[in-house]
Amino acid sequence: MRIAMLGSGFIGRFYAESLQGQRSRDRIVSIYSRRETSAKKFASDYGCAHWTTEMEEAIARPDVEVVCISLPNNLHEQAVLLCCKHKKAVITTKPLGRNAIEARRMLEAVEKAGIFNGYLEDLVYTPKFLKALESVKNGALGRILWSKSRETHPGPHSDWFWDLEQAGGGCILDLGCHCVEIARNFIGKDIKPVEVMCWADTQVKPIEAEDHAIGLVKYETGAIGQFEVSWTFRGGLDLRDEVMGTEGTIWINNFLRTGFEMFTTGKGADYVSEKTESNTGWLFPVGDEMNDLGYNHMFTDMFNSIEKGIAPKETFYDGYVVNEIMDACYRSSKTKKWEPVNLEIWRGKDKSEPIHAVGDYDAGHYLVKKETMPDGSVKVILKDKKTGVISQTVIGNR
Repeated sequence: MRIAMLGSGFIGRFYAESLQGQRSRDRIVSIYSRRETSAKKFASDYGCAHWTTEMEEAIARPDVEVVCISLPNNLHEQAVLLCCKHKKAVITTKPLGRNAIEARRMLEAVEKAGIFNGYLEDLVYTPKFLKALESVKNGALGRILWSKSRETHPGPHSDWFWDLEQAGGGCILDLGCHCVEIARNFIGKDIKPVEVMCWADTQVKPIEAEDHAIGLVKYETGAIGQFEVSWTFRGGLDLRDEVMGTEGTIWINNFLRTGFEMFTTGKGADYVSEKTESNTGWLFPVGDEMNDLGYNHMFTDMFNSIEKGIAPKETFYDGYVVNEIMDACYRSSKTKKWEPVNLEIWRGKDKSEPIHAVGDYDAGHYLVKKETMPDGSVKVILKDKKTGVISQTVIGNR
């Protein structure tokens, strides 16, 4: 694929490292940056023949097949509409929009234009997540009851993230979008999110947006997606996921304390990993940062899908749904109440049955719990179907 990269900052460089490394045959042929010095430096670093400070010039080039947006949130819609104008396949970093209104406009625009659209949600492409999701889909955890995702760190790299007008929000929009989509995948993207409860506050940073938030997203089955996000966490980048079902549980630690630990006085130390706050003392490097954060699998899915003429795993529609959920979170953080998720566009199941995981023990009893005791005997706790009385009995050795 021949790519126009829009944005030469931190995420643009992350993308470039993966784009020109994983499949090897993909090349960035044009780079747009708002600053000439940044555009020239990016072009030099990644062997890019063309650079420009005019966005449409980068997109409209005849040699460009796909446009990758790695711009501040307030520029996403402008870039997407230009891709629609020039009929170029478009993939964009998260979140899709600053709010659901922007996201819906972008979704409707790309679908009207008939162009390929991909939502670059890298954390649903990490190797650990993909393996966990496969187990969930194969039924290893039974029916999913609860999914929890945590992303915390000391705050983003660039100035625009801290400006409410440019960013559209704080840590909910920046990090919660990851966590919400992780839970959607585990619970089922065809299961409708119905309401949210969210706490958010600005505790540490001198900004207008929130720097810390916790939220619950309730789905039609009764399953709960939970997120914990913060720009106030000290100690690096903490990415953890948990998913629990009627038959099992999965815990994932994606980035911090993953088995690679190093101590150094700082001599010769430089970059360790994303959001690492120090290069001295005990450090937790990442073995293959591009791969561990999902970028390689994400771009492989995007470009393979373009070549096959099919939709990727994550599209603008997914980005729109995430934006609607986050909008509800912002409303809830203000009202202190459960707020509905107002999905004006819904393409999942019309109706999902609530989770009922009650198991029969025999004709007259439900099984509450079965447990092997220290002496080897097996205890069962039962509920009488008629009277509702809870009882226990020992049924012998294993």
